[in-house]
Amino acid sequence: MIVWTVANQKGGVGKTTTTVALAGLLAEQGKRVLCIDTDPHASLTYYFGIDSESLESGSFDVFSAGKAVSADLMRRSILPTQFKHLSVMPATMALATLDRKLGTQDGMGLVLKRGLAMVADDFDYVLIDVPPVLGVLMVNALACCQRVLIPVQTEFLALKGLERMMRTLTLIHKSRGENYAYTIIPTLYDKRTNASLQTYKKLIARYGRSVWNGMIPIDTKFRDASNEQLTPSAYAPKSRGVLAYQSLLTNLKQLEER
Repeated sequence: MIVWTVANQKGGVGKTTTTVALAGLLAEQGKRVLCIDTDPHASLTYYFGIDSESLESGSFDVFSAGKAVSADLMRRSILPTQFKHLSVMPATMALATLDRKLGTQDGMGLVLKRGLAMVADDFDYVLIDVPPVLGVLMVNALACCQRVLIPVQTEFLALKGLERMMRTLTLIHKSRGENYAYTIIPTLYDKRTNASLQTYKKLIARYGRSVWNGMIPIDTKFRDASNEQLTPSAYAPKSRGVLAYQSLLTNLKQLEER
């Protein structure tokens, strides 16, 4: 089971779109895919047409179980979607209370890792959508992944969010001794603007080979797909945005095979 965490400490950079787009493409390839929503805003949950406030269980229940997390709870917290091979563990606003209620409890940073180990035979890929805040949710998502995918909007302020994210990875490495493989993904690229081009050049100059050598363009088909609650590849398989994500997925698979 391969786990990718989609994270950045800035909102609006394309985390949920990246999660859904890659998950949809993998599912179309016959891979058993689980998307996990750990963001209290529950954008990923709503994307798949799930009402986060009427759930019997979800990611909040998994985290609340702490060390007592079980395979049964994990499976009860996972829902099918309308897409073959694609499941989701939904989120609720209650996730916003986790740091205050449970953040200091021993072992809270490894709950998701323990839970996923119990259902490892059920899925080929897991993609985790993470809120843009360093806390118990992000720590959990980082602790259980093989690679961090960091979408970065190609505009100046997004570079500041990336700097915070890189400091977080360094901080967790120092405290836990864990190295994280990561791929920086330029998103919302607008070839008509000098700002996008200059930001892309700065990304390459600062982070070199850690930056994917393509970019995800601005594409209105992403918004349209979201409105229809369809993965981008199901809604517009030949759109430029989907073709870009196909290229990204090919690259990520090659990295995992090394």
